Amino acid sequence: MHIRKLDLTQFKNHEQSSWSFSPNINCFVGKNGIGKTNILEAIHYLALAKSFSGTLDKHNIQFEQSFFMIQAEIQKEDSFDTLSVMVQTGKKKRLKKNDYEFPKITEFIGYLPLVLISPYDRDLISEGASSRRKYIDMILSQVDKNYLNALVKYNKLLQQRNSLLKYFASNHVFNPDQLEVYDAQMIAFAMEIAEKRQSYIEQVRVFFQEKYQQLAQNPLEQVDIRYESQVKEDFEKEFRKNILKDRLLQHTSMGIHRDDIILSINGGLVKRFGSQGQQKSLLIALKLAQYDYLKHTHKVDPVLLLDDVFDKLDDHRVQALIDLVNQDYFGQIFITDTHKDRMEHLLGHLKIEHQLFEIL
Repeated sequence: MHIRKLDLTQFKNHEQSSWSFSPNINCFVGKNGIGKTNILEAIHYLALAKSFSGTLDKHNIQFEQSFFMIQAEIQKEDSFDTLSVMVQTGKKKRLKKNDYEFPKITEFIGYLPLVLISPYDRDLISEGASSRRKYIDMILSQVDKNYLNALVKYNKLLQQRNSLLKYFASNHVFNPDQLEVYDAQMIAFAMEIAEKRQSYIEQVRVFFQEKYQQLAQNPLEQVDIRYESQVKEDFEKEFRKNILKDRLLQHTSMGIHRDDIILSINGGLVKRFGSQGQQKSLLIALKLAQYDYLKHTHKVDPVLLLDDVFDKLDDHRVQALIDLVNQDYFGQIFITDTHKDRMEHLLGHLKIEHQLFEIL
């Protein structure tokens, strides 16, 4: 699967832009702030119907305009589809494949599998557990509609249960039977979600460690990843025992919304003990493990986006990364960089087809 053509209309700083791409490597070079990352962000919309920077849809509409449109021609083996995202001020986001408009975002997600490596990934190390939960939820939601539906329902129940706890406190009343309506469903969804999160970590762990070694080329640097959750064998019993604590706190203190993904190097948290280069290599390895998972789950090659990935990598790690993507294992790749000379030099040594676009 690859993107043959991309058209942007009034998306961020692209009033009307169009590109035809190589099925292999495509590189955008230019100064900071010129709109390179915006192109990758548009591709991200085609996969997940949202910005990867967290920007609200309406803020991606070009200044003084009323809408933006992202449209792409997608080739999957011998078939061709047109995928589009349209955001118009004051109206519902429109997501289409050819002439079919998806009634729900959850139905749109998953058609175009995608992996993004960007400076925003540092949040997976520097920020709290919620960033890492969102990351694993994004991966599993691309391949498992049941997971996505369970997550949506769990989060809705969590919000309703918390509102009920606040209502009890403000009105000096308490009715455990009302909570039970939410508890039974939340427990079931939590156990389903936790099991699938744990399974994902187990599947990618070895690949993640192998890819880190290929980047770091230092056997003394040992990385690991593990899933930390309150959902264990006695979860249902412990959840129900927590009801008095929840009543005092006025929120649900136990569940999959408290889970975390622990990233470590040589036994210590990478946030505390990893250098900038080690952290960057770990994040790239984590995303390449995600790529491997999506590739084998979807049975197609995901699109790989590399946004400004060479910053804070020393020369041997840069070369190791280029050597990794210079393989038939990967499908279509999009790269952004500020240094045209560097990219021309690196691309010049590639054995596979590539294109370089200078954004002015």
